[in-house]
Amino acid sequence: MTPKNNNTQSKLKGKVFTGSVVSDKMTDTIVVSISQKYRHPLYKKIINKKHKIYAQNNLNAHIGDTVQVIETKPISKTKRFKTLKITKKA
Repeated sequence: MTPKNNNTQSKLKGKVFTGSVVSDKMTDTIVVSISQKYRHPLYKKIINKKHKIYAQNNLNAHIGDTVQVIETKPISKTKRFKTLKITKKA
């Protein structure tokens, strides 16, 4: 008999992203800005790339908070993420 693993990370399905909340004006929805840095393959310059994603606000996050979001099945036309946890309050 093998012991059961109570690790919550293994139960999560989907990619986890960390970003800051830009807007919380919609009902049950927040806009999260995710920034990614990468080096240009030819010119070797560091480039900042930003994305805005819509996430389900089930943890009551506000503007300026840093949150972790996880991919889920489509919730609405634009929402494909849920808030996993608030890492830093504004």
